[in-house]
Amino acid sequence: MSYRINPNSKRGWIELITGCMFAGKTEEFIRRLKRYEYAKQKVLVFKPAMENRYSKDNVTSHSGLELPAIRVKNSNELREHVFRDKDVKIIGVDEVQFLDTDIVDVLSEIADKGIIVVANGLDKDYRNDPFQNVDKLLVQAEYVDKLTSICYVCGGNASRTQRIVGGVPAKADEPLVLLSANEKYEARCRHCYIKPE
Repeated sequence: MSYRINPNSKRGWIELITGCMFAGKTEEFIRRLKRYEYAKQKVLVFKPAMENRYSKDNVTSHSGLELPAIRVKNSNELREHVFRDKDVKIIGVDEVQFLDTDIVDVLSEIADKGIIVVANGLDKDYRNDPFQNVDKLLVQAEYVDKLTSICYVCGGNASRTQRIVGGVPAKADEPLVLLSANEKYEARCRHCYIKPE
């Protein structure tokens, strides 16, 4: 990061960490929030209730880093948690693309009240279309870090997420969100990514 953040500042803002799968977004998200905790700032961390790939009650990276989180069903529930706690200085929102579309306005409202918001989410879905919420947060956020991964096929810089089902790229008509163990994902570069048909 090339900017300096003063955790004692009275101003709020939005930081967005985004990119494809396996880019290290969650590791950066956890690192950033732990820095604020180390500075003795009150931090609340949230994750969508539907997201439980590695852990039900923690934000968990692919490498196993964990941070306790409050599970929320929607943006209003998140808002209520934040405004109930008068000491909160920073909030983290993991997998922001899986929350309802009101989350963008809620996070802006929270930042307007002087609270720092750190959001984390995929920028594109497996069809290479913009993911809801992240597309709008790219415009609203004061600070954006777009991370890349390494292409699973060629080793180049990867900016896309390929969904694999049964050993082949997924079809375009599959559900946007799958919560099963039958699919896997690969980071792919522009040239190795296969657009679903």
